[in-house]
Amino acid sequence: MSMLRGFLVLVLFFILGECVRVLLALPVSGGVLGMVVITLTLMVKGSVSDELASASQGLVSVLVLLIMPGVVGVFFTADQFSGQWLAVAAALLVGTFLSVLTTLLLMQLVTARGNGDRD
Repeated sequence: MSMLRGFLVLVLFFILGECVRVLLALPVSGGVLGMVVITLTLMVKGSVSDELASASQGLVSVLVLLIMPGVVGVFFTADQFSGQWLAVAAALLVGTFLSVLTTLLLMQLVTARGNGDRD
């Protein structure tokens, strides 16, 4: 039952993100906006409930399935990228590098703050 409550919280934040997207006519996914709102909420709250953690862990285990629609979409629109593969490959490489670099910097910041609190 706790996993169901956590999943309900995730769905409510997704719906909230979709509402914000539609009301403000933003060119961003409602899921992304929902993740931003839930992140800010959890930062203010300072902790994650057991229900939300349980539901999140269940979704992380099937994360690959969430990526599949995008991969399939690229497969069926591959002819639109003809002659542009170098630009696509460069964008993927640069994007991956920036993602890893950002994750590294954020992890160092969080670790430094965590160590500073213990001193």
